[in-house]
Amino acid sequence: MSNPTADWEKVGNRFYRKVKLYDAIFDQDLELENYTVAGAPYGGAIGTYTSDNNSSPPSDSFSAICRDEAKVQSYRASQAAKSGIDIYSFSGKLIRNIKWDKGSIRGLGWSEDERLLVITEDGTVRCYYDLQGDFTQFSLGFGAEEHKVKACRFWPSGFVAILSNNHLVAVTHYSEPRPKLLALPPQDEVHSWTVIPPAYTLSRSVEVLLAVGQTIFVIDSSETEDRVLPNGPFKHISVSPNGQYVTLYTEDGMVWVITSDFQNKIGEYESKAKTPPKDVQWCGNDAVMLAWEDEVHLIGPNGASLKYYFDGWVHLLPDVDGVRLVTNDICEFLQKVPDCTEDVFKLGSTSPAAVLLDAVAQLEKKSPKADENIRLIRSNLPDAVGTCVQAAGQEFSVHWQKQLLKAASFGKSILDLYSSDDFVDMCEALRILNAVRDYKIGLPLSYDQYRRLTSEKLIQRLINRHEYLLAIRLSDHLRLPANKIHVHWASQKVRNSTEDEDTICNAVVRKLQNKPGISFEVVARAAYDEGRSHLATQLLNHETRAGKQVPLLLAMEEDEIALDKALESGDTDLVFFVLLQLKKKLPLASFFRLLTNRPVATAVVEASAKDQDQELLKDLYYQDDRRLDGANLLFSDALHQTVPQTKVDKLRLAVKLLGDSKDSNSTLYSRSYIEAQALIRAQASLDHDLDAHYSGLSLNETMLRLIKTGYGKRAAKLQSDFKVPEKTWWWLRLRGLVAKRDFGELEEMSKQRRSPIGWEAFFNEVLGAGNQKLAGLFVGKCVGLTAQERSEMWVKCGMVVKAGEELVKVKDVDGLEELRGKARGGGEAAEIERMIGLFRSRR
Repeated sequence: MSNPTADWEKVGNRFYRKVKLYDAIFDQDLELENYTVAGAPYGGAIGTYTSDNNSSPPSDSFSAICRDEAKVQSYRASQAAKSGIDIYSFSGKLIRNIKWDKGSIRGLGWSEDERLLVITEDGTVRCYYDLQGDFTQFSLGFGAEEHKVKACRFWPSGFVAILSNNHLVAVTHYSEPRPKLLALPPQDEVHSWTVIPPAYTLSRSVEVLLAVGQTIFVIDSSETEDRVLPNGPFKHISVSPNGQYVTLYTEDGMVWVITSDFQNKIGEYESKAKTPPKDVQWCGNDAVMLAWEDEVHLIGPNGASLKYYFDGWVHLLPDVDGVRLVTNDICEFLQKVPDCTEDVFKLGSTSPAAVLLDAVAQLEKKSPKADENIRLIRSNLPDAVGTCVQAAGQEFSVHWQKQLLKAASFGKSILDLYSSDDFVDMCEALRILNAVRDYKIGLPLSYDQYRRLTSEKLIQRLINRHEYLLAIRLSDHLRLPANKIHVHWASQKVRNSTEDEDTICNAVVRKLQNKPGISFEVVARAAYDEGRSHLATQLLNHETRAGKQVPLLLAMEEDEIALDKALESGDTDLVFFVLLQLKKKLPLASFFRLLTNRPVATAVVEASAKDQDQELLKDLYYQDDRRLDGANLLFSDALHQTVPQTKVDKLRLAVKLLGDSKDSNSTLYSRSYIEAQALIRAQASLDHDLDAHYSGLSLNETMLRLIKTGYGKRAAKLQSDFKVPEKTWWWLRLRGLVAKRDFGELEEMSKQRRSPIGWEAFFNEVLGAGNQKLAGLFVGKCVGLTAQERSEMWVKCGMVVKAGEELVKVKDVDGLEELRGKARGGGEAAEIERMIGLFRSRR
C-alpha cells in the first residue's frame, strides 16, 4: 500500500493533499469545456445541461453541468445539442435526465438537502426536490419577466438573481419562497459579484458584493454602501465558506485576500497570468484556488502557492472542507491535511499517535520494539488513541482506516479505563462512508461532511437515488426506522411498473404489510397522481387510519366510500369533515341521497344545521318526509320573528305541513300551532289597544301581565277563549292581584265557598305580601289542615290567641305550653294561661 503522504504537497507551513476518488467518469465525447459545472453540497450530484437557445452562459457554478452557450457555438456546427439536464453522481453514473424546453437557463444550483434549483431568463424558478423530475415552481416577480434575469448566485438555503437592470432579487428559503427586492444598486457595468449568506452577516440578511468600476459595493435589504477600494476593476469575487474572508482577482492578475468587513488585508498573490481564470473558489477557509482550462493554482497563507496541471478541462466544485476537481477522466478531492492526520503521518513525526501506529506495525512483525514504543508514550496513550480514531475518519483509503483503528484498538486494550464510545462511533461511521463512496453509489463524503449532513439526510439521498437496499441496511445499522424507505419504494413501484394493477397491489401489500409506521395513503396518492384510481382505492383498503384514507378518497371523488370509512371510524369530527366537503361540491339532492340509510351521518348533519344552516335542515326534513320535524322547525323559526304577521304565516305553513302527516301526534301539534296563531293575533291587538308590549309572551305571561296592569276582564276573556284550566286561571289571578296589591279583590275572593287551588295558597301569597290581617281570613277556610297546622298559620299572622283557640278545640295542652312562649304582651299571655288552666282544673 502506498504511503499516505505520497499525495501531500506543502503550501507555506501547511500540507494539502489531493485524493483520487473516481476515474473514467464521463465519456470522452462529452466535452466539459463547453459546460459550466458545479456540485451539490456534501458530495451531492452533478449533471449536464444542453440547450438550443442562443443565450449567454450563467456566470455561476452549477449543481448540474450547464452548457456554456457562448463556448458551444462552433460545437453546434458539428453536433446538434440535446435539450435536457442530465444529473450524474460523482462517479459518472446517470441518475436522471430532465427534459427542458422552458427557455434559457440563467441560474442552476442546489440546496443543502439536494434540491435542484433552475432559474430561467423570465424569472421562473423550478425546484426539483427528489432527483426524479418532480418539482414545485414560483416566479421571482419584481420586473424579472420584463428586464430578464442575467445571472444567479446560490448558498445552501437561498439565492440572489441579478436582472439586466442590475436590480437584485433574493430568495432566502426554498421551503417557503418569498422573493424580496434588495436595495437599489449602481447602474454601471458589473464586472463580478457574489453573496455572503445571512448566517455570516451582522444584519442577518444576505449581502451582495458587486464589483462596479474600481470599487466594491455591499448591498443588503436596506442600503447600498461603497467600500471605496482601490486597484479595481475586480474580475472575480469569492467568499470563504465561513463568510469571514473575501478573495478579489484584479484585472492585472493580482489576488487580494481581505476580511469580509473590508478592514484588513490578509495576503496577496501575483498569478502572472495574461488571462483571468475561469473560476475562483475557496478550498476550505485557508486557501484559494484559481482555475484556468487545465491549470489550477492553490494559494495558501502569506502568498505561498502550488500549481496543478491536468490533461483536460478542469472544474472546481467547492464543499465545506475542500474542493473536488472534475475532468472527463478523474474526480479528485483537494483539502488541507487535517491536523490529526498530519500528527500521525507527517514525515519524522514523534507524536504519541505516530508512535502508537508504529507500535502496531512492530507488533505485526513480532518485534520487541512494540513494547518499547508503548512504554515511551504510556502517559499520553489516551490522547494517542483518540488521535488515531480521528485520523481514521479522515482517511479515504480503507487500508489506512484499518491500520489506524487497529492502532487505536491496541492502545485502548492496554489502558485500564477508557471509553470506547468514540471508537465504536467511528467504526460505524466508516462502514457507512465506505458503502456510499463506492462507485456504484457515487457519494464521496468526507467525515466532516457526513457529520454536517447527518445520517438521516444521507439515507434520504440514497432514497432519492433509488438505492433502497443500501438505505435499508444503513437504517438497520443505525437503528433508524425504515418506513420512509419502504413507502418511497412502493410509490415508485406504482408510478413506474408496467404490470397490471392487481399484481402491483399484491406486490406492494406483500412487501409492506406488518411493517411498522407504513402509510398506504402515501402510496395510494402516488398511484392516484399517476391516474391509477382503481389501484389507489385497493391500496387505501389496507390503510388502517381513517383520517389518512378519507381525504384521498374525497380527492378521488369516491364520495360514498369516504363517507362509509369515516362512519366506520366512529370519529364524528371526521364524519363532519366529510359531510362538509360533500355539501360543498355536490348538488343538494345528491348530498341527501348519500345520507339515505346512514342515520349517523344524518344525525351529524341535523345537529350541525340546527345551529348553522336552518334552510338545509328544512330541505333535509322535506327530503325525508319528516313533516313533524319540519313543522317544529317552522315553529322555532316563527318564535324568532319580530313581525306578528310573519309569525302567523310561518305557523300557518306548519299547520299545512302537518295536514297530510301520518304521525299520531300531528293533530296535537297542529292544534297547538293554531292556538299559537290566535295568541299572536290577540297579543298584536293588545299591543295596539293598550300601547304595551305583549308580543312574544306566553299565554300565561300575557294573562298575568293583564291582571297586574288592571285589565282583568281582558285576561278573563283570554282564559275563556283559550280554555285555560280553572286551576291555572286562579293561580294567575291570585299572583296578579297580590303583585298589584289589590287586597280588596282578594277579600272578595275569600267570600267564595271553594277554591280550585285551595285556600292555603291564598294564605301564603297574601302573607308573603305582608298583609297578616287578610291572610287570617283564609286560615279558617283551610279545613283540610290539622289544628296544629292552622295554629301555626295563626301564629304567622300574629294572632296567638286565635292559635290557642285552635289547640283548645283538640285539647292539645303541650301545644298550648309551647305557645305560651310566643305570646306578646300581658293580655295574650294571660289568655293562654287561662286556656291552660281550664285543662288543669279538670285534672
